[in-house]
Amino acid sequence: MTPWERKLWYNFLREYPIRFQRQKSIGNYIADFYCAKAKLVIELDGGGHYTEEQAEKDRIRTEELESMDLTVLRISNLDIDRNFDGVCEHIDLVVKKSLDLL
Repeated sequence: MTPWERKLWYNFLREYPIRFQRQKSIGNYIADFYCAKAKLVIELDGGGHYTEEQAEKDRIRTEELESMDLTVLRISNLDIDRNFDGVCEHIDLVVKKSLDLL
């Protein structure tokens, strides 16, 4: 895991009341984090994701995962660094919305 994945896992997702998995194989992909109950994939994007070529690969990956009735949440490493609490609140909101808990 990258430092940003470790931070999100150990400081939030590992103890989250609804189970998340790390490095989950889904179709032809390995998701950074996956919550089956919420049908949610979380992908953390570092600097390499912002090239034109990688952005296109990410777009295709997102479309394919969404075609499996999954929601894909892409979060930049910069957001993990600068607004960790906001990232966690956003993930919590997405999970609760997907489970009709709001």
